[in-house]
Amino acid sequence: MPPELTVVGSVNLDLVARVARLPRPGETIGGAELERVPGGKGANQAVAAARLGARVTMVGAVGEDELAAEALAELESSGVILRLERRGATGIALILVDDDGENQIVVVPGANGTVRPEPVEGALLCQLELPVEAVQAAAAGSGFFCLNAAPARSLPAELVERADLVVVNRLEREALPVEPRLTALTLGAEGAVLLERGEEVARARPPAIEAVDGTAAGDAFTACLLVSLLEQRARGEALCRACAAGALAASRFGAQPSLPTTEELDAFLAGS
Repeated sequence: MPPELTVVGSVNLDLVARVARLPRPGETIGGAELERVPGGKGANQAVAAARLGARVTMVGAVGEDELAAEALAELESSGVILRLERRGATGIALILVDDDGENQIVVVPGANGTVRPEPVEGALLCQLELPVEAVQAAAAGSGFFCLNAAPARSLPAELVERADLVVVNRLEREALPVEPRLTALTLGAEGAVLLERGEEVARARPPAIEAVDGTAAGDAFTACLLVSLLEQRARGEALCRACAAGALAASRFGAQPSLPTTEELDAFLAGS
């Protein structure tokens, strides 16, 4: 049986400008190319988990506007079960991506800021592009609760203590009010470590890739780690697969179009 999980999170349409380099404060850079790509950390992670074989339900909100259909395209084609409210305007992310794959992102939350979910049973994955109150409400009834504490923001200690797994980068970890029971700390090109009450229990490095766009690399990592743990894989193997999924996503352009399937991930690992 495939693992089942619910993702409570954001759904955005990404407006992505490709530039030679990221601008300095006050600087204008011309010659950019613009693309429209489905995104949002919640939707990214739902699509990633579905492509890795999980049965995924997505809970969130999109607008009553012409952007909603574009924002939902990859969720629908990936077979994600949608439980979405429709109100206001669809969330938008304004993204700059340079020739080295580095990015700058500004999010306009739109309908995402109105999400008020019921408690979720079973495995739950949340991020922080929704109101914290929405995350707390969803987590109240969950089984295995994975919190991707991104973007960094102030959180109540009880929410972090409630989580069975917290996924963060260095900056996001510094913002946590308490040490989680189990932390996956991402280290960029250095890979990731798994910490149990602050003590390292596993470490992995990603295969070498040529970076193209790091926009959804963290979402691929988070979804793959959770799916692998729900599949009862050993922690070290789960972390290794998650690092490879993140690297593979970073080697491709766009958020959801970059997310690998199980077959692509297995082939990537076999060839690395």
